[in-house]
Formats: sequence, C-alpha cells, structure tokens
Amino acid sequence: MFPEDIQTLADAVLDACRDSSVMVAVAESCTGGLIAGALTDRAGSSSVVERGFVTYSNEAKTEMLGVPAELIQAKGAVSAEVAAAMAVGALAKSRAGVAVSVTGIAGPGGATETKPVGRVYIGLAVRGGEVGAEEYTFPGDRQAVRLATVRAALEKLKR
Repeated sequence: MFPEDIQTLADAVLDACRDSSVMVAVAESCTGGLIAGALTDRAGSSSVVERGFVTYSNEAKTEMLGVPAELIQAKGAVSAEVAAAMAVGALAKSRAGVAVSVTGIAGPGGATETKPVGRVYIGLAVRGGEVGAEEYTFPGDRQAVRLATVRAALEKLKR
C-alpha cells in the first residue's frame, strides 16, 4: 500500500518506540490519516500507536485537539504555531508519550502568496519535554506532497 521507503521508516519508528516503551499519537490535517495508516499498516503497531486524530477542518482542530480558534484566526491553520498546538493537543487527549502533527497545503488549490502549494508544518511534542514545529515546502502534485509529508513526519518521530 505504501512505498517501500515509508514502510521501512514506519518499521524504524515502531522499533524505536518499542525500545523506549513510548506510545505515539498523531494529529493530521493535510495527510488525512496517512501517517497513522503507514504506522498501523505494520504488524505489531498496536503496541506503539495509541491513537490518531484526523482534524481536516479548523473546527476539528479546536474541538478534538483544543487548538484555540483565536490562534487559528491569528496565524492561520497552516502555521508552525498551529502545528505545535495540534501536537500538544494530541498529547493532552491521549496516553501517548510523543505526538506528531501535520498541517499544510497539499494542493492543487488553497495556496496563497505567502503559503504556496507544498507548504507544510510538522509539529512534535514530547510529554514533559520539547514542543516545536518545522516548516517544509515539498515539490510535486497532491500525492507527492502528502507522501513527502508522511516521510518527514516519520523521520521526525524516528529521531
């Protein structure tokens, strides 16, 4: 179902989390559940994947993850601040020790002058530790952007 490199990354994330006894939560917007899908496609993932949130709309980000509507209004749904808040919210609404989040513009529409197609923010929150988000701009069509986002999110979790 997923390309071989994503399967390999998913296995590496699952192994690292198992070795550290850490559960994972994911909060996804532009990938629509693909990160959770890549992880749960692998046998034995139930020992690592605690839960996933597909929060495609702004309302879902607020209702399911507790992202303040004011933050979305001020910074936009596609922003580092919202990505970080999504990851924090996924931790707050789960028993996971680490959460990854993604929000972006996969295209072909939705771009603005300051946020082109391919602009993605990936957030990471560790329970009792770091919280942050990074900006990426991936080339290609909708599928390429979404798969590149999955790869980058898994790489972030692996570290």
